[in-house]
Amino acid sequence: MRLLVDGHNLIGQMRDIRLDDPHDEAKLAARLKTYCMRHHRYCTLIFDNGLPGGLSKLSNSQVQVIFAPHGVTADRLMIDRIRKIADPNSVRIVTSDRAIIAIAQQRKMRVILSADFADMLIAPTHAPIDDEEPNPVVTASEVEYWLKRFGERPLAPRRKRRPR
Repeated sequence: MRLLVDGHNLIGQMRDIRLDDPHDEAKLAARLKTYCMRHHRYCTLIFDNGLPGGLSKLSNSQVQVIFAPHGVTADRLMIDRIRKIADPNSVRIVTSDRAIIAIAQQRKMRVILSADFADMLIAPTHAPIDDEEPNPVVTASEVEYWLKRFGERPLAPRRKRRPR
């Protein structure tokens, strides 16, 4: 599945990236690269006001970053791309712009609102499982069980390292 993302619209919904940050586009591109890598997705990320416009050096094999050229809006680029997509079921549109949503819905494409997708981009934190003991005690019977299962092997003596 491929994503078509309205970049500045999404940044406006992010908790940790601000539109007035001079590196906001690079930060969002990096976040999307991580997301796409984890979820085996591909993405086209479109921003306004690129000079000279077109494909950006922020792109990689999974995330294509495009800046709208002077005189063209990101919304216009997104709408043009939505209209040209051969298989509408293969692309998800990420935006909260009503005009873009309307065009996508005409093509029967699935839309993910920017606020919802911003929540999806938050990396999950690792929390211990409730019934998991953070400092387990290994009993003598457990040690005996594992020694029987895998056999008792003496540890090789450690060599001293020579200082360099």
